[in-house]
Amino acid sequence: MSKKQIGKRLLQILIVLIGVSFFTFGLTYLSPGDPAEIMLTECGNLPTPELLEQTRHELGLDRPFLVQYGSWVKGVLTGDMGTSYAFKVPVTEKLMKCFWPTLQMSLFALLLMILFSIPCGILSAVYQNKWPDYLIRGITFFGVSIPSFWIGLILLSIFGVQLRWVNVAGGTTDFKTMILPSVTLALSMSAKYTRQVRNAVLEELRQDYVIGARMRGIKESVILWRHVLPNAMLPIVTLLGLSLGSLLGGTAVVEIIYKWPGMGSMAIKAIACRDYPMVQAYVLMIAIMYMVINIIVDLSYTYLDPRIKEVK
Repeated sequence: MSKKQIGKRLLQILIVLIGVSFFTFGLTYLSPGDPAEIMLTECGNLPTPELLEQTRHELGLDRPFLVQYGSWVKGVLTGDMGTSYAFKVPVTEKLMKCFWPTLQMSLFALLLMILFSIPCGILSAVYQNKWPDYLIRGITFFGVSIPSFWIGLILLSIFGVQLRWVNVAGGTTDFKTMILPSVTLALSMSAKYTRQVRNAVLEELRQDYVIGARMRGIKESVILWRHVLPNAMLPIVTLLGLSLGSLLGGTAVVEIIYKWPGMGSMAIKAIACRDYPMVQAYVLMIAIMYMVINIIVDLSYTYLDPRIKEVK
């Protein structure tokens, strides 16, 4: 990427972050419920009017909306995202503590998804309208139709309650505990990704260069591995990046089922407690991760397809 393109991309990121943070701050500000009252109730205190007013003043909730938002932006720029109302610790510390378990689980789920989806998607495309294609499409149809929380409950019931292979209490982040949540996420994502890989490969198999290669007597395996798959990598990599972003930002239900101490379960508690600083930091971090993933995917295009670099 040239300096001009880098500058343009950084400007886009800045605009998106400002828009996302302002929109989220506005929604949390307008949402029903009083963070001061919730915090006092959880601490066992009787929320009297005087105590509520004092707590709101200490938290800065009695200031105008734009003043609160400006103060939060100033803190973010200086590396201080405030203190969590619900967890009573610095937001940055709690966010980073919950980020690593979610990242580990998401990457493991992504690996499982790749190992299943890409071979099955290619097999389904190569044997289009034959029994392997019908079988894989049928499995993915059920996979798309079944909610991830239902899969999680079934797996937890079988391997946690009946077989007792995993601890149903949760709360730990070891590899054994991570297997079931990762498998649950992978099963939900694999069904969609398999169909997308199949469509990408089928689209390439219908191209004129494939017909020409077959007319010249080139083997199907050579056509597939040397020509079709390299050209199909662009949409596959794009979908892979989107899948990783979805995994990082969409683990809340699975984390709650398995009591996995990650960002999703943390965000749910923060929203329930009207923990404005934590919710803001969570949304901002998810937005940054999505944009970083998109940049990495865009950079990978020039290596996967040199023609893109020539056009630029």
